Amino acid sequence: MADPSAIELTSAAMSYSGRTLFRDVSLQLAPGSFHFLTGPSGAGKTTLIKLCYGELRPTEGRVTFFDDDTGHMDRDTIALLRRRIGVVHQDCRFIDHLSVAENILLPVTVSGGNVERARADMDDLLGWVGLKALADHRPPELSGGERQRAALARAVILSPDIILADEPTGNVDWEMSLKILGLLIELNRLGKTVLCATHDMSLIRQAKTRVSARVLRLRDGGVELAGAEL
Repeated sequence: MADPSAIELTSAAMSYSGRTLFRDVSLQLAPGSFHFLTGPSGAGKTTLIKLCYGELRPTEGRVTFFDDDTGHMDRDTIALLRRRIGVVHQDCRFIDHLSVAENILLPVTVSGGNVERARADMDDLLGWVGLKALADHRPPELSGGERQRAALARAVILSPDIILADEPTGNVDWEMSLKILGLLIELNRLGKTVLCATHDMSLIRQAKTRVSARVLRLRDGGVELAGAEL
């Protein structure tokens, strides 16, 4: 029997105040796959990512996590499943009075995980994202690239199966974009499913020389698989 898709959308639609953002979206994120999600501003990339971790539910169709339909789940069940999904938000959403290390630890604290073990592993995690020297800094003291790498560290601290990244390179220069891309590719090579929303075609082209990635284009209210012109 084939492994279930990590995340699957089936004929999903989202409407706000009578306006349909997208409709009839069907896609599968297989375990260990790498996908880019692109499309013009306002097409619904962030909304689609929110469907992929249960923050929103579709107005039509369904979303499943590992073959479980989110439409039949209560909030506690969705919260439990979210431990298997790490999210890098576009705006990072840090608590400014906490240190970088404390912000990264928050998913462990909130989920009732082993905080002491996570603290013991913190040096390795911070070293992986190149922020070991900034562990005690506060988020407002970080550059855009440092914030994004801290957000990625926070997203993976629970060792999730899936990484969803919403424009993780949107506010950084090219060199930092490549560093963040390299971290996502490394996670994928470790078996993680990755979905990265981006408008940066140069980044996608660079990624496709290093990893087998599918490119999904969201436009005109639907999702299509981008062709070789990328």
